[in-house]
Amino acid sequence: MLQHANPVVETPAGTVRGIHDEAGEFYRAIPYAAAPAGASRFAPPVPHPGWSGVRDGTRPSPTAPQPARDFGRLDMIPYFGPGWVPGAEYLTVDVRTPAADGGRRPVMVFVHGGGFVTGSTRAALYDGRAFARDGVVLVTVNYRVGVPGFLDLAGAPANRGLLDVLAALSWVQATVAAFGGNPDNVTIFGQSAGATLTGALLATPEAKGLFRRTIVQSGSGTGAFTPEQARRVTAAAAVALGVEPTAEAFAAIPDERFLEILPALAGLDLRTSTATDPLAGLSPFSLVLASQPADALADGPAGDIDLLIGTNTEEGNLYVVPQGNLDSSTEADVHAIAARVYEDPATGVAARRAALSDATPGELRSAVLGEALFGAGTAHMAQAHARISGGRTHVYSFGYRSTALDGRLGAAHTVELPFVFDIADKPWLHRNTGLLGPDPAPADLAAHVHAAWVAFARTGNPGWAAYDPQRPVAQTLGY
Repeated sequence: MLQHANPVVETPAGTVRGIHDEAGEFYRAIPYAAAPAGASRFAPPVPHPGWSGVRDGTRPSPTAPQPARDFGRLDMIPYFGPGWVPGAEYLTVDVRTPAADGGRRPVMVFVHGGGFVTGSTRAALYDGRAFARDGVVLVTVNYRVGVPGFLDLAGAPANRGLLDVLAALSWVQATVAAFGGNPDNVTIFGQSAGATLTGALLATPEAKGLFRRTIVQSGSGTGAFTPEQARRVTAAAAVALGVEPTAEAFAAIPDERFLEILPALAGLDLRTSTATDPLAGLSPFSLVLASQPADALADGPAGDIDLLIGTNTEEGNLYVVPQGNLDSSTEADVHAIAARVYEDPATGVAARRAALSDATPGELRSAVLGEALFGAGTAHMAQAHARISGGRTHVYSFGYRSTALDGRLGAAHTVELPFVFDIADKPWLHRNTGLLGPDPAPADLAAHVHAAWVAFARTGNPGWAAYDPQRPVAQTLGY
């Protein structure tokens, strides 16, 4: 094939045409499941029927129905992408490969974040050129979010967004060899909600055999809703829509209405006699499970899977600094958020205060959020996996402090992503309102972090010692 010709790949579902660029080959908007329209929005994903002729894989996919997200002064468009780009066929993957040549390269499958309500493969932060450059086939996945993806409804399977990710992994097993990837060496990795989904796969029996390694970036092994919590969200959604809480009733409602009712679901009190709110009121959607993934690892493939897991040191800053709440927060604000996320709020706040002796109320508020949303559930998952996997667990802590928003954003949620994807030098990240702020990133940090992720995908070893539950020390990155 001539280097300047558009590459064409034969897949089991049909032929797809991509593009050549400096990193290799890029194929976009390849469907891994049939379009979820009408009643099928609340059904399990089914295989795509395939196509005749040559499918155009040079243009981006539609995206799942989703609302616009506002993070105050911080420009989060590179994270969320363009928002809702309507089109029925959005259960798609993008594939970056050095060459669709039959090689057996490591495969990495990325699952985006966005609070279970937003996000897509079109986000600029998920530029996979560096992975292809380094000999990896990168697959990025769209999945159902919001009401179609995660609202628990009678007559519909739970966790449809997770079922989509499972379907995408099955597609990878059947198809990625055509793109030069090795289906026997698949690493699934995700960030935020995507990390919670990938972590849940470790406890999912149906996931056995679909991947070999997992990376959980700022997710939670204890982030699922209980069935009782999910019922509260479902009841509120049904009331807002004026229909019964069933898949049959919801199937008749257009996606636009599902987005219009999201404000009515925001901030629901999900505390119960047995559970706190694992998402601190920041999202009305999560996985719905009878037990948390970190407590159910023996049910899935976890014992045979290599795991790289970690958090950023100031995760909660994303939910405090851009909104202007770092200075305006009071002790009452700290205790209000603690009441949502701790069984014993006073003890929880005291523990955070002891770790941050000179912290302002805004800093304490951030610390409580970061620990509740990501830190505690990550530590629980790391401990649980290390106990059953025999030295297959590696833990990191990412501490590079973004200088965005007058130097205050710090090592917030999402800040590690440009380093993982090795794009930390992009100019659009380095405005005062850009994710990394006006200062240049450390020259070697992106290369180091990205190389660790690639090494883990190749061998299961990111370059540091396995986690010891008896001496729980994390590898520090960026500080």
